[in-house]
Amino acid sequence: MAIYLTKESKVLVQGMTGGEGMKHTRRMLAAGTNIVGGVNPRKAGRTVDFDDRAVPVFGAVADGMRSTGADVTVVFVPPAFAKAAVVEAADAGIGLAVVITEGIPVHDSVAFTAHARSKGTRIIGPNCPGLITPGQANAGIIPADITKPGRIGLVSKSGTLTYQLMYELRDIGFSTCVGIGGDPVVGTSHIDCLAAFQDDPDTELVVLIGEIGGDAEERAAAYIRGHVTKPVVGYIAGFTAPEGRTMGHAGAIVSGSSGTAAAKKEALEAVGVRVGRTPTETARLVLDQLERN
Repeated sequence: MAIYLTKESKVLVQGMTGGEGMKHTRRMLAAGTNIVGGVNPRKAGRTVDFDDRAVPVFGAVADGMRSTGADVTVVFVPPAFAKAAVVEAADAGIGLAVVITEGIPVHDSVAFTAHARSKGTRIIGPNCPGLITPGQANAGIIPADITKPGRIGLVSKSGTLTYQLMYELRDIGFSTCVGIGGDPVVGTSHIDCLAAFQDDPDTELVVLIGEIGGDAEERAAAYIRGHVTKPVVGYIAGFTAPEGRTMGHAGAIVSGSSGTAAAKKEALEAVGVRVGRTPTETARLVLDQLERN
């Protein structure tokens, strides 16, 4: 019951010894994540105690992978160093890099996502909450105690809305929740997650959360038409947003009908996706759809 991250995943944390890295490493460990090491070239050879767990610090991602068999890294380094951190991880051959850092220059994101793709490394993010497979593992900053394992897959541009839908549907539970990030350039798309959930035998329904700006949701709709047989329920943030303004981290100016919540809703509904106008209505649509299945 998972995509991308399971209880078998072995996780490194780049930036583990910083303030945010320490805080969220402790939370990830509490959620059951198998964190096998941190990465900080200035503190290599040390260990960091997290309650009853001593986590070693490696000087490089490659060292951590050789010593532990790590296949996932979570990146908590500052924006100026994020590109180098992701390139290092990709060059080491890591399978999945979850880039939590926000404020990364777009040209850096373009460079490291392209480099990672060439090396076979999947990027989640940047500027994202990460992903969680409830009851198994948590890579990032998503709260682990607001839902339970279940049969809904969730892919979302928005971190806050990820949490809200997880809470609203906590009685049903989730296979995996993926916060892909809302920056103009991200490593994993709605389409990537839709394909993975379609192939996951334990995901019965997919919730897709988008937001105004760009055309990612319209492209997802086109993909759903040809490739997704499982029911999809959607929500688009920004129905009340004024035209001609960049909103939040959508990263795009809405002009005319292009990129508006209404246009995205129309595109999704045209391929059979039921779209709520509020998170609570979206949760009700999910429950109704599950009853119909």
